Amino acid sequence: MNAASRFFDLSTRTKLRVTGADRVRFLNGQTTNDVRKASSDATQESCVLNSKGRLHAHIFLFAVPNEIWIDADAELREQLQGRLERYIIADEVLVEDASEGFAFFHVLAELKPEGVEAKFCVRSRRLGRDGWDLWVESVAAKEATNALAATYHPADENEWERLRIENGIPRWGRELTADVIPSEANLAERAIDYEKGCYIGQEVISRMKMSGQVRQRLCGLVSENGLYSGMELRVEEKVVGRVTSAVFSSRTNSNIGLAMIKRGYNDIGTSLVASNETAQTNVRVVALPVKGRSPAPSGDAEGCSEVALPA
Repeated sequence: MNAASRFFDLSTRTKLRVTGADRVRFLNGQTTNDVRKASSDATQESCVLNSKGRLHAHIFLFAVPNEIWIDADAELREQLQGRLERYIIADEVLVEDASEGFAFFHVLAELKPEGVEAKFCVRSRRLGRDGWDLWVESVAAKEATNALAATYHPADENEWERLRIENGIPRWGRELTADVIPSEANLAERAIDYEKGCYIGQEVISRMKMSGQVRQRLCGLVSENGLYSGMELRVEEKVVGRVTSAVFSSRTNSNIGLAMIKRGYNDIGTSLVASNETAQTNVRVVALPVKGRSPAPSGDAEGCSEVALPA
């Protein structure tokens, strides 16, 4: 077994199959990335928005002949299919829920997994590092799990959360909600194609890019003590943000978290107070991915902007 490489069972994720002669053109008008560039080699990260540029869904997709396959958070199962179908008018497009038909595994490894009978095996950087998505027919899920466990370390949801938070990856229902614009969650670089042309919400996204301003930003935190999701972030009595995810990172030996923090208070090195009804702790804004204990504040700290994640 390769202890350095892990696999995760993400079978609860929403899975959609999109077919029809107009599938590429249709989805290209619904998503922020350029579906015309999608392939079977790697997943394409993208967002589905409303007309105000706010999130309806955060998705991954890939294309094979005559089909486009989409996966998203489990909470979006009914919402996402309905959102897409609402805009099918005269298009030759069919959106089908394939969630029950497939188990879904993610393998953290540079090399393509071998010895697993998968319908699709697609490169995907879900945690900011090389990995592979395996779509396995549900009837073969147990055999696939055993085959993966013979080579890779089986990891649980707690390990996924730790890696996700360390690497600054937003999650639906935490950092990603219906009130968030993609660039606020550091999704612009990998989930938006600014050259593709029109899609729902595109005007707002383009204006934000031109202005260079966002009202809030997803940032990393390091805390002196325990940190909890939902804690308010304050400067004196002013609420300037909220903790969206938190975990103790054994790798960095730190209490770390993710937070959406208002403009003007999200510079790297900024000190804040996190609190809820029962606890309070001092925190410092740090760059993503989270490296460990907070650096000393400096006079030339920059904003908590998008950061390329390590391989």
